[in-house]
Amino acid sequence: MNRSTITVLGLTCIAGIAAYARVAKSADHLDAPATKADPAADIADVYTFNDGANAVFAMTLFPAATAATDAGPGAQFSDSVVYVFHTASGNTFGTTTASEDIKCTFTTAQVISCWAGTDEYVTGDASATTGLSTADGKMKVFAGLVGDPFFFNLDGFHTTEATVEAYAAGNITGLTPAFNGAGCPLLADSTAALLRTQLTTAPDGGPAQDFFANLDALAIVVSLDKGFVNKGGPLVSVWGGTYQAQ
Repeated sequence: MNRSTITVLGLTCIAGIAAYARVAKSADHLDAPATKADPAADIADVYTFNDGANAVFAMTLFPAATAATDAGPGAQFSDSVVYVFHTASGNTFGTTTASEDIKCTFTTAQVISCWAGTDEYVTGDASATTGLSTADGKMKVFAGLVGDPFFFNLDGFHTTEATVEAYAAGNITGLTPAFNGAGCPLLADSTAALLRTQLTTAPDGGPAQDFFANLDALAIVVSLDKGFVNKGGPLVSVWGGTYQAQ
């Protein structure tokens, strides 16, 4: 598989999959041991954005995936997992009247099969950056190794985390910690502003550094005519799940 790049134009919805039987749950990188034990089912992130008349759905999996080498095949999609983009649509926020699932499976040879409800179907090798299209061109699929598109300022986050912990423990000179009813620290607006700045900069105040800049992931990207997912209305919710194939 060739390493490609996903350009994310806009994030519209991310959600974790609910707890069904035999479901690998994930909405972040590197989860609990049971999920990490099956990295091909470990969802890193779900992205959606509009591209003209199409809606685009992207799911990244297998955090810190590796490319194929002479020593082995590298990271691969599982032939025992069903990869699903769930969508629900409606006319008003919080109310949906129609739902469609986009499901993809793989063989051990990494041949993908994808269904958009009962409307569209495509199968074949989707690893080329040009993607794999249905005969009518209303659905296109890419599946392969990509540079992880998620940006995370890990060093800035850790510094911010340490500052909040020090405040909560009363270890910052001149500041007496206060807490709300849930036990969360209450911060003055000026302190909160400094912490927000720290989240967007390096610990020394320089530019934020992306922890995932040199890491890869597997990605399934589906571009689909919006008419397949907005049957209930123009507002569409999206969440992703990985399921053990039956």
